[in-house]
Amino acid sequence: MDKTFLVEQLRAKLSTLANSSARAADDARTDAKTGANRAVNLAKGIVQRSHEALADVELLSTFTVRPLARGELIGVGAVVELENDEGLGRTVFIAPAGAGQELTGPGGDGFFQVVTPLSPMGRALMGKRVGDTIDFTVQGEVTEWTIVYAA
Repeated sequence: MDKTFLVEQLRAKLSTLANSSARAADDARTDAKTGANRAVNLAKGIVQRSHEALADVELLSTFTVRPLARGELIGVGAVVELENDEGLGRTVFIAPAGAGQELTGPGGDGFFQVVTPLSPMGRALMGKRVGDTIDFTVQGEVTEWTIVYAA
C-alpha cells in the first residue's frame, strides 16, 4: 500500500479547499464592508476555515508514513480495513488532518475514508490490533466493527 500517495492526494485536496476558502473569504470581506452583521459573521467564519485548511496543508507537508509492522498497534498513518456484523466493509486512513475526505488508491484502486485520531472512529481505532472489535457512537447510534487488516 502506497500510503505516501494517499498523503499527497489528501494534501492536494486540502490545498484546493484552502484556496477556494481564501477566495470565498476575500469575497465575504468585501460583502462585510457593508456592515451587515450576517455578512461580517460569514466573513469571520470563512476566514477561520481558510486558516484551518492552510494549517492542515502545512501539517500534512511534514507528515510521513511508514508500513505498520506485524502486530504493531494501530496509530496515525495506518490504513485499516473494517467489517461489521452484516459483512459490510470499509477502509479508513488515519491521518492528522482531513477528516471526512475520500481518497482513492493508486490507479483508482479502492476507496479510503480519512479519519483523524480525534474522531469517534479514530479514537476507537488508536492502539488496537487486527482481530480487535471496536464500537463507537455516531449521531447517537452505536456501531460495531471488527478490524480485519491494518498496514
